[in-house]
Amino acid sequence: MASKVIHAYYNDDDVLMQAVKKVKAARHHIEEVYCPFPVHGLDKAMGLAPTRIAITSFMYGCLGLTVAIVMMNYIMIQDWPQDIGGKPSFSYIENMPAFMPIMFELTVFFAAHLMVITFYLRSRLWPFKKAENPDVRSTDDHFIMEIEVHGNETDLTALLKETGAVEINSLEK
Repeated sequence: MASKVIHAYYNDDDVLMQAVKKVKAARHHIEEVYCPFPVHGLDKAMGLAPTRIAITSFMYGCLGLTVAIVMMNYIMIQDWPQDIGGKPSFSYIENMPAFMPIMFELTVFFAAHLMVITFYLRSRLWPFKKAENPDVRSTDDHFIMEIEVHGNETDLTALLKETGAVEINSLEK
């Protein structure tokens, strides 16, 4: 089922921010904003929920720390204990200072790699995916606000012209 959308083009990020605030104040739903670079505060102006990627990063770090502890305890204490430098491996606690770098590195490794994989899966970015960019100018110097039309299209177009849009296109999506 196709829906009608309007693309409003802006050439300044400050004008875009004011336009987003005016469109949200007029109770229109902004589907997406395509930007050539991140615009600070745009997510709050659009009313997007805060991200939970930091929570997943913490959980992945805890998983990495757990894997490091279990791995080192098994390898260095249970499976093949070694007398290194005259220090016997009788218990994990006695040797924990020597294991700190490994625990830190595996915590960071798991958090970073699994967080990137989670981001790609959550964003539905996988290899060979077709780009969803509506206009190549949004990768260079223009900002595009995509708004779904639910009512009077002429009123919405007039509002977008008031906000400083340099170009307005209506199309079926």
